[in-house]
Amino acid sequence: MSFDRLIASIRAKQSPIALGLDPQLKYIPEHITAAAFGRAGAGPEGAAAAFLDFNRGLIDALCDIVPAVKPQAAFYEAWGWQGMRALHDTICYAREKGMFVITDAKRGDIGTTMAAYADAHLGVSTLQGAEFAAFPGDALTVNGYLGSDGIAPAVSLCQRYDKGIFVLVKTSNPSSGELQDRLLDDGREVYRAMGDLCEQWGAGSRGESGYSCVGAVVGATYPRQLTQLRQLMPHTFFLVPGYGAQGGGGADVAGAFDAAGAGAVVNSSRGLMAAWQKEGCPGEDFAGAARREALRMRRDIAEHL
Repeated sequence: MSFDRLIASIRAKQSPIALGLDPQLKYIPEHITAAAFGRAGAGPEGAAAAFLDFNRGLIDALCDIVPAVKPQAAFYEAWGWQGMRALHDTICYAREKGMFVITDAKRGDIGTTMAAYADAHLGVSTLQGAEFAAFPGDALTVNGYLGSDGIAPAVSLCQRYDKGIFVLVKTSNPSSGELQDRLLDDGREVYRAMGDLCEQWGAGSRGESGYSCVGAVVGATYPRQLTQLRQLMPHTFFLVPGYGAQGGGGADVAGAFDAAGAGAVVNSSRGLMAAWQKEGCPGEDFAGAARREALRMRRDIAEHL
């Protein structure tokens, strides 16, 4: 099962960290953008080339200590097909380096539309007997608020191709409570009901670790709910955003982990990508700064487990 592979990599590297690859030109050192624009022009081609060069530099620096990457599709989609090519190439490069790839696209629909999303990010498409994977990541973030109709097509492909999904349950943004904290007639919060559904949706796909192919997105910015949901969702692996730039720290994410210190991967995007700016070091050392921050983050989490 896909999350068994991720858990094994986390244990081997003693590092429950995901590198969020949400590239924006303001985070990319000038020497990278100048070289990319020189090759491809100062338009979508150049921006996509800069994203890919930047991503490869971060992956090279971190792949031995960080088990997972999480590219956020929106930052690539914003640059058209050239950006989407950079997303594809980033996914392939990270997998070549042995990293677990979580495509953060938050897809959600029903029927054939959701099946097409699932084919694009979890399965394969077939043409004249030939199969190809459009975006060959290991897991995909999805929106479960359409109910089972929007999840079943993805779960089916997860089981067929050894992939995983992360369902939005309690997200890290400040306004998440406007809907997710509302009480249902049975006294449960909406996020708790979604967590219960995740346990149901994944019941037939539990791996050796005890975790199913259906994971959950639960933010570090809500540590009480994170701890609560870990207890209520013993078979659901967590993707935990909100560490670093959004304010979460090691103490906040500790509740995401089970008694064995497993069960979650913690994402940091700006904290790692822009570590060179926070340090005030030269842009040429952007990858070294990201590595230093990843090691600091690993120590911070370990101290609280």
